[in-house]
Amino acid sequence: MWRRFPVGMRAWLGIELTPVSHAERIVSAIGGFLGIWLVLLASREVLGDRETPLLIVGSMGASAVLLFGVPHGPLSQPWNLIGGHAVSAIVGVCFARLVPQPFVAAGLAVGVAIGAMHYLRCIHPPGGATAITAVIGGPAIHALGFQFLLTPVLLNVAIILTAAIAVNACFAWRRYPASLVRSATPAPETGRAKKARGGLSHSDLEYALHEIDSTVDVSENELARIYRLAVEHARAAHLEPWQIRRGHYYSNGRYGAEWAIRRVTEDAPHDDPMRDRVTWTTVAGKGKGDTETCPRADLARWARHEVFRDHASWSRRKA
Repeated sequence: MWRRFPVGMRAWLGIELTPVSHAERIVSAIGGFLGIWLVLLASREVLGDRETPLLIVGSMGASAVLLFGVPHGPLSQPWNLIGGHAVSAIVGVCFARLVPQPFVAAGLAVGVAIGAMHYLRCIHPPGGATAITAVIGGPAIHALGFQFLLTPVLLNVAIILTAAIAVNACFAWRRYPASLVRSATPAPETGRAKKARGGLSHSDLEYALHEIDSTVDVSENELARIYRLAVEHARAAHLEPWQIRRGHYYSNGRYGAEWAIRRVTEDAPHDDPMRDRVTWTTVAGKGKGDTETCPRADLARWARHEVFRDHASWSRRKA
């Protein structure tokens, strides 16, 4: 469905087309339920029924989305969870006490909390909600003062962190914290491994992230792993000569300026592979308009998959 959106609108709205399995989605939903249920249950045991209105901070719902929906994201890691909520709670209480105008206090609390999380390297989006709760949470929250940091904030954090570790540990592909996933991967790369990744080193990826100069919700380790898997897949994937047929379109599967689509216009089948030749024309991308004749096997090595025209874009033809 999402692929039928115009490309420009998809990009502007930020609609990602990254495939995620149904199992991943279901586990995320169940994990979110268990996390919040355990927070409420354990908090009631600690605080008692008299503190029921203060059992949970609303921002824990947003934390549950990160911990169970994006467990490997940098913004979901333990330091981001603990530090983000803690510093935001402190900042929120301070401005609730120092600034009498609630609107001004709430704005200052969120803004300063974001800055503090940046400097302490614990950006956690739900922290903004924790900061604003300390300001506009009402008399019951104000009466707590800095105890708000301990109960309910850090109590909630401790419970949901424990729940995230326990729930995600049940699934091999969802270890939490993310360092547990990385520790199971091979040690530092050898020169051969680096060459297999196209000559990019860990420091190269760190440099690229630094040049972006904005918080990106993927660590350099995860980015390196994604890049390595993509390169390995690209190098392993190719078509067989018999799959190259006259009148069909083929893509090299690359991105940016290197992307191209070729159409086979003529072929001359022959038992001898060296004389089994095809003529192709580039119809889109790099070299558009170029025409050449080459062995069928050469075009098969160039092609990553067959494509077809789908409205205003090109789509991969499934096997």
